[in-house]
Amino acid sequence: MNVVPVRGAVRLAAAEAPQPVAPEEAREEAPGSAGPVRITGPRVARLLDRLATADEHQRAALVQEFWSDVERCGTPLVEELPGEPGHRAVTFLWRGHRATRQVLLYANRIVDREHLAGSLLEPVPGTDVWHLCLRLRADHRGSYRLAADISPKPPPQEPARLQQRLRSLSAHAAPDPLNSLTVQTRWQSADSSVFALPHAPAEPAAAATGSAGSAGHVERHRVPAAALGGERDVWVYRPVGCDATGGSTAVGAVVGAAEPTPVPGLPLSSGLFPSPGLFPSPAALPPTPLPVLLLPDGDMWFGRMNLHLTLDALIAAGALPPLAVLAPDAVDRHTRWRELGGRDAFVAFLADELLPWAAARLPLTADPARTVVAGQSLGAVTALYAALRRPDRFGAVLAQSSSLWWRPGLPPGVPKPSVAGTPWLVDRYRRARLPALTVHLDVGLHEGDMVGQSRALHTTLRAAGHRATLHEYNGGHDYACWRVALADGLVRLLGPTPAA
Repeated sequence: MNVVPVRGAVRLAAAEAPQPVAPEEAREEAPGSAGPVRITGPRVARLLDRLATADEHQRAALVQEFWSDVERCGTPLVEELPGEPGHRAVTFLWRGHRATRQVLLYANRIVDREHLAGSLLEPVPGTDVWHLCLRLRADHRGSYRLAADISPKPPPQEPARLQQRLRSLSAHAAPDPLNSLTVQTRWQSADSSVFALPHAPAEPAAAATGSAGSAGHVERHRVPAAALGGERDVWVYRPVGCDATGGSTAVGAVVGAAEPTPVPGLPLSSGLFPSPGLFPSPAALPPTPLPVLLLPDGDMWFGRMNLHLTLDALIAAGALPPLAVLAPDAVDRHTRWRELGGRDAFVAFLADELLPWAAARLPLTADPARTVVAGQSLGAVTALYAALRRPDRFGAVLAQSSSLWWRPGLPPGVPKPSVAGTPWLVDRYRRARLPALTVHLDVGLHEGDMVGQSRALHTTLRAAGHRATLHEYNGGHDYACWRVALADGLVRLLGPTPAA
């Protein structure tokens, strides 16, 4: 494919082949829906009214004034709707030029992926303004990207060919250049822009500002992983008070990296013995054992999302006790699919290899109630399955956007299957006889079948005597939502007032 980037736009070849959706993305995202209602935003409506009676010179001045205002306030534009305090008009904008053919909004879970033409921005005739406004609930949070098509030929009129072209265009979508808020994406090179409406849950201060007060320490180690067929890189977070032996530590930083990155390049300890100076001396250890969080996808959470800053802020504020985090890398798509979900091998690695490895080096609690296993999507199924299989080690679960469609025997790369009847993992919990667990579930209201499946799991857990809570947020299958809900869930499970 011949793609030429131009000011955030792309030129597609005339015979553009459709870009395949990544297998994991196809599995984890629900089928498209009609989505929210399109309207004309108040600010764009005022521009249209003023342009209707302006001469050519006045039109140019009005458009420049519009863009100057937009640059000051940022995008998307969020405006109140008369008589609707629970909703907002959210206007996405693109500044085009004469070569711009079409502009696509690719927003997490509020785009109908089977009808992308419904997410095309509209041009204001005779200007460089392209706009799309959605009526959204005022507590919505989500991520999005934009792509402008500057191909020499006009878009095809036939719907199937237009959909093919827009699918190709979506593969090159990029962050909104007028929005400074971004979130990293797992398998894509481009980050996504983030918008949060006024009633959306607030991000922890450190996540929003990129800073914290007192800072813990993060290292990356290679850990024995016989259950997984070798070794595994694991990110280890230890809180303030665990000073390294032999001198001061570069607190708040990832050792060996100027900036957090998922690419190897950090010093790795031996699989059996820690590198000198990487673990605390006995005199430096906290007087009481640390709660511990086990979190798959460490390369995302620490390598790209800077989770340590959020933890530092929550601990400093007293919302969380000092805790340790063990976060194994996902490695790649294939490995993640092979290992996560309801896999005994990964549970064995967590319970019988990773926890003992860390307990020999850090003062970790042995109390299952203070040992949290968490995850997102397939990782959430891993967390739930770990507590099901090993309640002696894992007594608390934080499961976000659980992929409860998963069942044993699914081959890699298959589309997300429909679930007839009770999901496999829900049925396993229904039939199991377990000590009481503490489980916190998160799911986005824009996650399709996952909402009902999470509700069914919550009901099953409560009926079985477990302490289970369910939080439904107004968003999608989205790290922009998960990074907020992860902090809230940890506070619920480990904070001063544990989940009821």
